Parts: sequence; C-alpha cells; structure tokens
Amino acid sequence: MSNTNANAGQPARLQLLRVLGPAHIWALGVGIVLVGEYMGWNFSVGKGGMIAGLVACWVAGLLYTCVAMIDSEVTSTVAAAGGQYAQAKHIVGPLMAFNVGLFLVMAYTMLEAGNAITIGFLLDTVAGLQGHSGLNQQPFIVLAIMFLAWLNYRGVLATLTFNLVITAIAFLAIITLFLVVQMGGSAVPLDFSAVTTDPMPYGWVGIIAALHFGLWFYLGIEGTCQAAEEVRSPARSLPYGTMAGIMTLLIAATMTWYVCSGLIPWEYLGQAGTPLFDAARVTGNSGLMVLLFVGTMFSTLASANGCINDASRAWFSMGRDRYLPIWFGAVHPVYRTPYRSIVFLVPIALIFALGAPLDQVVTFSILSGLLGYTFMTFNMVMFRNKWPLGSIKRGYVHPFHPLPTIVLLLLCGTAYFAVFLGYGTQLIAMTGFYIVASLWFHFRRYRYVRRGDQFTMPWPRPEGY
Repeated sequence: MSNTNANAGQPARLQLLRVLGPAHIWALGVGIVLVGEYMGWNFSVGKGGMIAGLVACWVAGLLYTCVAMIDSEVTSTVAAAGGQYAQAKHIVGPLMAFNVGLFLVMAYTMLEAGNAITIGFLLDTVAGLQGHSGLNQQPFIVLAIMFLAWLNYRGVLATLTFNLVITAIAFLAIITLFLVVQMGGSAVPLDFSAVTTDPMPYGWVGIIAALHFGLWFYLGIEGTCQAAEEVRSPARSLPYGTMAGIMTLLIAATMTWYVCSGLIPWEYLGQAGTPLFDAARVTGNSGLMVLLFVGTMFSTLASANGCINDASRAWFSMGRDRYLPIWFGAVHPVYRTPYRSIVFLVPIALIFALGAPLDQVVTFSILSGLLGYTFMTFNMVMFRNKWPLGSIKRGYVHPFHPLPTIVLLLLCGTAYFAVFLGYGTQLIAMTGFYIVASLWFHFRRYRYVRRGDQFTMPWPRPEGY
C-alpha cells in the first residue's frame, strides 16, 4: 500500500495510514461516549426526577440512533478524514463545511476538557476517602491531557488499540455492577419508591429540561466518522462499528439509570459528580468500589483520547483544504498523524479544563454537537436528492428515509429548547460566536479555498464545482 499521493505535476503528499478495523471504530465511538454513563447524565435527574432521567435516556437514544444511521450511510460513502466536515464540503458548500468543522472541533475539545476535569475530581474524591482531603487537581488534569496528546502524536493504531482495551473494561464494569446488585450483592437494596411517590417533581417542563443532559449518554458516537480515512475498509468498518457502538451505549445507558436510580436518592443523584462510583460506594462492596473507580478512570481517559483523535482530524482536514492555514494540514513523516493539529489543540483544551466549570464545559460541547446534528438533517436530504439510490455505490443504506431525518430534526429542536431553559445565555453567546466565525471565514479566509479541488469523490459533480 502506498503512503503517498503523487498526482501529475504535483509533489508527493503524505497520507494518513489505513490500519483500523471495525473493532477500532467501535472503540472510538463508544470510548468517547461511555464517560457519559459515568458522569454528566445524572444532571437530567436533577432537572426533573427519576422518570425524567429515564425519558431523557431513551429519547436521546432515539436521537442518536438516527444520527448513527444517517452517519453510517453518508460516511461509508464519503470516506475522508473530517467526517461530517467532509460531508458538508462535498454535499452542501464551503460556508456550511467551515461551520460544521468548527462544531466538531469545539464539541470534542470541550468534551476532552470535561473529561480532564472529571479525572481531577475523581482523584480528589478518592484521596478524601483515604483521609487526604484538598488534593490539587490541576497537575493531574495537565498530565492526562499531555499524555493522551503524546499517544495520539505517536500513531492512530496504538491510540485506538489502547482505547479498545480500556473501553471494554469500563463497559464490563457497568455490567458487573448491574449483575451484582441484581443478585443481592449490595448492602442497600434497590429502591424505586420515588417513581411512584414523586415521579415528576417539576412536571412535564422538568422532563423536557432533562433532555439537555440526557444527550450526555450518547454525545460523541458520531465521532466514528473522523476515522474514515484511516480504516482499511470504510464501507464495511464504519457502519459495523457505529451501529454496534450505539447498541452498546443503549444497553449501558439503561443499566446505568436502573442501578443509580435504585441505589441513590434522586435529590443527591441529580448533582453527583461520579454517579456510578457513588452507586458502588453505596453497595458497601469494596471490590465493586475499586472496579467502578477503575471504570470511571478508564472511561474518562478513553473519551479524552478519542476526542483528541477526532478534533485533530477535523482541524487537519480544514487545514488541508485551506479553510484554515495549510500549515495544519501536515502529516508526520514517521507516525503518519496530523501532529500539528494535535499539538495546537492541547493548550485550548487545557485553558477550558483549568479555568471553566464542568457544567459550562459540558453545555458548550452539547450545543456544538446539537448544531452538527441539525446540519445532518439537511445534509441527508441533499445527499439523497443529488445522488439517489443506485446512482453511486453506498457502503450502507439506512432504512425508512426520510423518517429518521424528520425525527432527528424534531428532537434537535426539543433539545435546543431544553438547553435554553437552563442555559439560555450560553446558547445565545455560542450562537453569536459561530456567527462571528462565519463572517471571518466569508470575508477573510474563503479567498484561499480552492473549491474545484475539494471534490475528491468519484461521483458526478453537482453544480458549483
């Protein structure tokens, strides 16, 4: 296999390596998201109670199932680094592509920062249990981000193989906790009396508001698309890895809600920093406590690791296409990684991890993700209209079109309203940020984009190229 791309009259250009299989795609998607089972989702319980948390879990699961199906079709066909950015570039146009790329980078970088904050918080909690309160969290936050950035710098195969191992352990920890509690291995029995005595303490508004953090159960599964240029068989690996990933997360999310809601009062659960670890502490089983501590650590490391991988691929792709300075589009001559993009995004993640509260960082990531999901609805309709079934070769065709697209758009609208109820100011501020970025691209950067060179798929070209 050649590692260069030598077009006539042009110098050879280093390429990313195609070394990944379906298991690595599963590890990338689930690895980024599984931390949502270990922290963050439980704020939905605080918004509306236990029933609201369950409704948010399943409604968000439906939203992300639509995302996974749509992404599997388009990305198995548009197999290029950048994922949804590459889709927008080919299907919609430059301004949309720039915004989608920015959505991706900010969503993953903020999620990476949230993971680092969680690592510091967890270590501080465990140190407090051992009688060493007041642990300085900042060195551990910096160390985690720097180590994972170094791992990504050194090669994608080692990075995602590492993710595969630690993600599998974190997932097995959730299953183990569920089975032990179900078989009576907990000192505190499961208690769901709050479901009948006070099922919706804040009414239907609480259920809608809960959807905001219900997204945390699955946020990032769409990141599998970022590896499209590094898998051996995109048409096979991307759909298999993505669909297996969303099924894994639906199981893990339901188990997580069940165990935590049965062991922890909803008033405490709604503001807990590490709910699964707290549930293990309630059981009184020291073995479970150790296992869930390891699971929490591994899930946060896997998520941050995958986020660095995905954010750097999106940033690299934008640089390669001149949407950003072409300097970012470089590939390391030995490790075949987008090393400049990896290094550039490290201080941005550190700034937010060290200086922003967790709920604000989580909300920034969620809103950026929501904007990307909204784009998918229009992208899917345009994709099918421009290239109907049978006109080009697809690796996967999602069923019931356009129903998943319509459902996704409606759920995104509901999620925006849910975010507005609790974080309206931040929603407006972020919208303003993306508008300013769009204006910058239109007036300052678009002149460098070679639109005719961007269409790299062997399909009939649409108008405008």
